[in-house]
Amino acid sequence: MKIAVVGASGYAGGELLRLLAGHPKFEISYIAAGSNAGELITNLHPQLINFAGRKFEATTVEMINKCELAFIALPHGESAKLVSQIDKSVKIVDLGADFRLQNPESWKKYYGGEYAGSWVYGLPELVDHKEISKSTQVSNPGCYATAIALSVAPVLSVIDSGDVVVVAASGTTGAGRSAKVNLIGSEVMNNLTSYKFGGVHQHTPEIEEVLSKVGKKDVKISFTPILAPMPRGILATVTAKLSSKTSPESIRELFSNYYKTSKFVTLLPSGSMPMTSAVLGSNNAQIQVAVDEHVGRVIISTAIDNLGKGAAGQAVQNANLMCDFAEDLGLQNLGVR
Repeated sequence: MKIAVVGASGYAGGELLRLLAGHPKFEISYIAAGSNAGELITNLHPQLINFAGRKFEATTVEMINKCELAFIALPHGESAKLVSQIDKSVKIVDLGADFRLQNPESWKKYYGGEYAGSWVYGLPELVDHKEISKSTQVSNPGCYATAIALSVAPVLSVIDSGDVVVVAASGTTGAGRSAKVNLIGSEVMNNLTSYKFGGVHQHTPEIEEVLSKVGKKDVKISFTPILAPMPRGILATVTAKLSSKTSPESIRELFSNYYKTSKFVTLLPSGSMPMTSAVLGSNNAQIQVAVDEHVGRVIISTAIDNLGKGAAGQAVQNANLMCDFAEDLGLQNLGVR
């Protein structure tokens, strides 16, 4: 099956190339990278030696239309401009935010610019696989949104959904590849800092929308992101007020039942804690839960790779479902710690 990767010079694009190179059903026939067109792929992704001698191509609709499936990994606002020109026969997984939100007002508030509409939200652990598999256009979730939604969904029936508090740390690749002074090594190393402080992070409405749909009730979150001195990985700590007295054992049972058929989400044994290094390079998520009986709150800790389950890995998982393949095809990698 011929596929395109558009926006392949970025971190998520490079991870897509790495994963797709070993996929038994997908053939990478077109690799586009806008401003990096004509440059050797290995100049930006030196780990991808299997692409040695191959160059990024210019982004053209004509080349995308020669493929059966396209992964679009462009900055926010760019996908919508391109998608309207792509032939309807081409299946698309969009890794940007352009089609994630159901509410136009939320788009205007958190992103600005013209609202492009919404596609099926591709978080397979929370969204019916049939809904994804019958779709030709799927919006890949944000990295923070994935970790946080996976953390909260199993306990929606036993928490005050209006009192969900999240503190989550992400590696620097989550900010993209564009040069920024605050992301250079001298600024990031030996340093932790919050950013988009005070409930303004753009993943907030996305998380609230998917969880409200899953739980069939309004969900409100207070989310503080942290920039961590590492290239990749997310560790999310989520707390929520329990609506009634609930034992740690029953909370664990909720998670065990919710993810019992999941190929990628693991509830760790009691006493083990999620680590970003344990999911590095994989599409896996590790979760641990506890009950703070002193304040009557449930605590959830979740680790994912922001470029794996938070981006490229999940995009391949969605594409597998859209093409009627096993969802874990080409994604059996364990963490590389």
